[in-house]
Amino acid sequence: MSSPNKPTEQQQQLTSPTNNFQFTTKTFALLIALLALTLAFTNPIRQSLTSLLPTAARPLRTMSTSSLKITKQPWSARGHSDHDWLYTFHTFSFAGWQSTFRESFGPLRVINEDRVKPTTGFGAHSHAEFLIFSYIVNGTLEHRDSMGNLEYLKRGEVQFTSAGTGIRHSEYNRDKNDEVHFLQIWAKPDIRGLKPHYETKKFTDEQKADKLVRVMESTSRLGEKTETSPIGLQADLSMDASILSPGKKVVHEVVAEGPRKVLVQLVMNGRKQPKEGGAKIKVGDVVLGEGDAAFVEGVKGPGQVEVENVGEGKAEFLLFDLGMNDA
Repeated sequence: MSSPNKPTEQQQQLTSPTNNFQFTTKTFALLIALLALTLAFTNPIRQSLTSLLPTAARPLRTMSTSSLKITKQPWSARGHSDHDWLYTFHTFSFAGWQSTFRESFGPLRVINEDRVKPTTGFGAHSHAEFLIFSYIVNGTLEHRDSMGNLEYLKRGEVQFTSAGTGIRHSEYNRDKNDEVHFLQIWAKPDIRGLKPHYETKKFTDEQKADKLVRVMESTSRLGEKTETSPIGLQADLSMDASILSPGKKVVHEVVAEGPRKVLVQLVMNGRKQPKEGGAKIKVGDVVLGEGDAAFVEGVKGPGQVEVENVGEGKAEFLLFDLGMNDA
């Protein structure tokens, strides 16, 4: 039997300062190792989980104006031709006119704002390896092509043709009184040798009122096709349309992660930009009048780009979200 005043060997081991120190050191080392593993895997896990979230649920950041490079192209700096039957402006180089701004921007290669006089139009001609879409502002445009399509397109309708391996089409104004005003847009596809394809959809003024409505979308982001879904195209391009009231703002959420480009084109109401008044919008610190465009670089997703109506009337504009590779 042990003396009550003398600790047993077992009691000495439990209360030994040396053993207690060894226990604490091992615990501390284990905690350090766990902390290192946590730090090593937290960021990849977070990124993986974020990538699984739907776009609307991901954290967004509004890019500061200082991080964006916004180049304004005034309406008067666009290419312009008046052929009597055709009154047109070119955002990019086209038909002999050489742009000092851009040959292309991402996959975008052509934005022509055309007005075609009554009973005139573009006769049958060929296209290949381009994605071509027409955004009707006013009037009626007849579309006829070698795939057997014949349609009469009115305001709000968008006609899309994937020329692919080759098509022939004509665009005509059969009306005897009113001109047709539309934006004709071309983009380079991601894939060559596509089968020619045609599609038409209508996007009403009510849908666009103080909102951004997705009109065109890359097939890689389109998802399941529905009656209300955008028109799909084989390029890293998204196009939204909006009719913005004075004092109102819309916010575009960048469609993909990483570096992007954005182009905003303000539609013209008349044949010239009015000297006073008229539609006006602001992108960052840059104000656009009718017919002006903003080339926005330094965009990065996830993020947002804001457009505000700073004019006295409604402003109709197109917003393109684009991949980095120029056509």
